[in-house]
Amino acid sequence: MKFSDLGLSADIQRAVAEQGYDTPTPIQQQAIPAVLAGHDLMASAQTGTGKTAGFTLPILQRLTAGANDCLSRVARTPRVLVLTPTRELAIQVEESVQTYGKYLPVNSLAVFGGVGINPQIANLRRGVDILVATPGRLLDHVQQSTVNLSGIEIFVLDEADRMLDMGFIRDIRKIIALLPKQRQNLLFSATFSPEIRELAGGLLEQPVSVDVAPRNTAAETVTQKVIECNREQKKELLKHLFTTRSLHQVLVFARTKHGADALARTLDKAGIKAAAIHGDKSQGARTRALSEFKDGKLAALVATDIAARGIDIDALPYVINYELPNVAEDYVHRIGRTGRAGMEGEAISLVCHDERPQLKDIEKLIRRTLERMVVDGFEQAAVAAPRPVQPPRQPRKPAAAGNAGKSRQGSGKNAPAGGRPQGHHSGKRHH
Repeated sequence: MKFSDLGLSADIQRAVAEQGYDTPTPIQQQAIPAVLAGHDLMASAQTGTGKTAGFTLPILQRLTAGANDCLSRVARTPRVLVLTPTRELAIQVEESVQTYGKYLPVNSLAVFGGVGINPQIANLRRGVDILVATPGRLLDHVQQSTVNLSGIEIFVLDEADRMLDMGFIRDIRKIIALLPKQRQNLLFSATFSPEIRELAGGLLEQPVSVDVAPRNTAAETVTQKVIECNREQKKELLKHLFTTRSLHQVLVFARTKHGADALARTLDKAGIKAAAIHGDKSQGARTRALSEFKDGKLAALVATDIAARGIDIDALPYVINYELPNVAEDYVHRIGRTGRAGMEGEAISLVCHDERPQLKDIEKLIRRTLERMVVDGFEQAAVAAPRPVQPPRQPRKPAAAGNAGKSRQGSGKNAPAGGRPQGHHSGKRHH
């Protein structure tokens, strides 16, 4: 099957061809006809299956085809709402709309928290056809009466499983209650827990079900290898891999934010241009690092699992697990960043003695034994070296009587801020 067989307009096919695609992925083959026919959709799709184009292409077609086209209105209220869990994913989806709708008279806008709301308000007033949003910032606009959701014809809930993991269920229900009763609904999720099925039951009417990526399967186009090494050798081994194999555009996974920062600094000092991306980075720093990585200016992007959810690069050649994740399913998500759209990718995991239980869980989950690879000079010792003993913490001196109350009150600095997670605004539009 080719994209030309799917009933998409010449303008959309032209934009798709310019991206180098002529054959739709399995989810696109199934989802595009269902969406074009006006059906609700319940799709199980892992990262890297082409799901974003699977809904943006038919949505663009529906907005610009036939008598239902009202794009000529001067004051346009949104006709499509795409709800995403993270700002990175919101940017990615809106970029997809721009890429495939470049020859169409369609306005799109991404709104997410972390920047000022006023530029978003100005863009909404000018008129938007496709609105991509994170739940928190969208509800901010609703509260300020700066967005009108009464004209929504198509509602997309993307990465619904991650939405629930991040505690967005109440916000999602509030938003759904604001939408017109008559509309088309598309739900995408990597997994379908009982909670997701309950949500889908109240949202979708006689949906077409699409399941192209059975849960916990690793991409067939990804070569997976394990290098068993000693814990204290990992940094030198990582640098060795970069220099001897001339690696470029490598997504490196660390387990913690602090570890990601330290590793990026280590690589940078070794002449391997790198940056870290995680939740504590400012939005500007994250956007800049991701942009430089996509442009090939960075050899390595060191990420934590949460931060990597919004990274979508079609031609990413390498993923390196500097540390294995604690949860085996996260390994599948990690390596799914490469080997996309039919292209080949390579995933290398550096595994020390401490991580053997995690490796065993991963191999059990994906039902295969991963290939072991030996690098000369970095062979794993028979037993792990003992970890350095941390010096005992010194007992704190008791506070002076007059300050005791103050000390206790000040200890609450780590309490939750209580704010709603939000995304923010890309300001990208096109006509």
